Amino acid sequence: MRAVTLAMTGASGAQYGLRLLECLLAAGCEVHFMISKAALLVVATETDEALPARPSLLQRYLCERFSCTPEQLKVHGPEDWMAPVASGSGAPSSMVVCPASTGTLSAIACGASNNLIERAADVALKERRQLILVPREMPLSAIHLQHMLSLTQMGATIMPASPGFYRQPQSVADLVDFVVARILDHLGVAQRLVPRWGE
Repeated sequence: MRAVTLAMTGASGAQYGLRLLECLLAAGCEVHFMISKAALLVVATETDEALPARPSLLQRYLCERFSCTPEQLKVHGPEDWMAPVASGSGAPSSMVVCPASTGTLSAIACGASNNLIERAADVALKERRQLILVPREMPLSAIHLQHMLSLTQMGATIMPASPGFYRQPQSVADLVDFVVARILDHLGVAQRLVPRWGE
């Protein structure tokens, strides 16, 4: 079972993270999931969902919502330092932060590791593993751009939540699926959300 770390932080675009989680689980991936306090607020603001803050309750809620088992979906709290994602010896080979707030980008670029999301990203960088960051912010300041450049130079992939329109999307869900499909392609996870160019 392919293992992927997925974190949601407090940028707009909660739909991207939730849809990505759904698709990873549907593809049979084992997911180590983390969500910041700010992201919980964004989810409540942008969707009809009110996610529980306690990791055990959140795991139960998400397992029911996405019809998966606790063995497939592992939810970690912000200070669960014994979680596999906190160490290079236990972390999955791929991590995605979707959406990624500019504050999280800053912390990762500087190696802050103040919480488990930042530590897991730091592990991905130091172990030379795949790290995908999905910012959703505009306009971007010089600080944001510098952090993105620094992270790219460190080996991370910056994938702004910028959906394409050449497929003539008919709904917001189509726009979300465009971005999620590109993330899945980079992860090497099979997807049928959006045909690749030329297909």
